[in-house]
Amino acid sequence: MRAAGDAQLWVARAAGIVAGLSLSAVDDGLWLTGLFVAPPQRGQGVAGRLLEAALAQAGGPVWLFCHPDLVPFYQRQGFSAAQHLPQALAGRLQRYQRSKRLVALQRGQSSLASSPGNSTSV
Repeated sequence: MRAAGDAQLWVARAAGIVAGLSLSAVDDGLWLTGLFVAPPQRGQGVAGRLLEAALAQAGGPVWLFCHPDLVPFYQRQGFSAAQHLPQALAGRLQRYQRSKRLVALQRGQSSLASSPGNSTSV
């Protein structure tokens, strides 16, 4: 997983880092540029809890691009098909779709209470 220098980075820890995600500012929201869970921890809800903790602090919509096989996972996390993308993301999606099957999804601001900080243990 790569992260931009100005991205918000979130991690889940057990004995070490077991998951991470990266959010980058775009227009009035955030772009989820990466979400990774170590293979031994997959299927245990780590990704969903980490994502929920990070998005509880989001100040606007959150967009992501994913492979169609991942759409059901993100739908369970409250994402749906993006009806509108910021121009910067629309251009990227068009370029990426030349060589990859990708779907654009969006989620509005989380209604969960937020807490300070940008890391969490899940």
